[in-house]
Amino acid sequence: MTGCALALLILTGCTTSSGLAVKAIASPYVAAAYIPLHKRTHLGIDSANGAAVAIAPGMAVTVAPNANLVDPRSVAGSARDYDLLFFRTRTGGGPPISVVQMGMAVTAYGQGRDGELRLAHGTVRGVHTCPGCTASAYFTFTGNAGPGFSGGPVLDGQGRLVGITFGYRDIGSQRMIYAYDMNRVDEELRRVLKGPAAPNR
Repeated sequence: MTGCALALLILTGCTTSSGLAVKAIASPYVAAAYIPLHKRTHLGIDSANGAAVAIAPGMAVTVAPNANLVDPRSVAGSARDYDLLFFRTRTGGGPPISVVQMGMAVTAYGQGRDGELRLAHGTVRGVHTCPGCTASAYFTFTGNAGPGFSGGPVLDGQGRLVGITFGYRDIGSQRMIYAYDMNRVDEELRRVLKGPAAPNR
């Protein structure tokens, strides 16, 4: 699921910026955990942008299509059934998380075409489960997130991390953003590391 013309789009590598340019992430905990991803492509003429978030001491998450934006030597593993990629980082421990709920107002962050931080506000429209899962598979929210938001954080109204953005779909005049629930991200990290639950959860 890459490129700029698919029904469900991964939010990297396209040529325009979405959301609003901002100078900083409002939540200091998420700001400290946020990792911008950037790479020049096509002889330096074009660029690919995405984001990642440190979710445990020395460990960060992004989405698998961002693998080309991450040092391959730092990769710890990827989720078997989800588009999640975990890699080692010197960025500190993870920010506080919260449970996503229907109707919740959320804020997503990502990188713009020129590498600037961008923000998109939205409202949760669906929380989607999977058979036999102990955590939601993903949730959807309306908003103006777009290229460069892939792998970036989704926050609740108190600045707590509720999800990781992975794609979008335009339905008529409305854009629906897709994000992995943080409880799902934590479960997948435990599977990759085959260890105990991530700290501070």
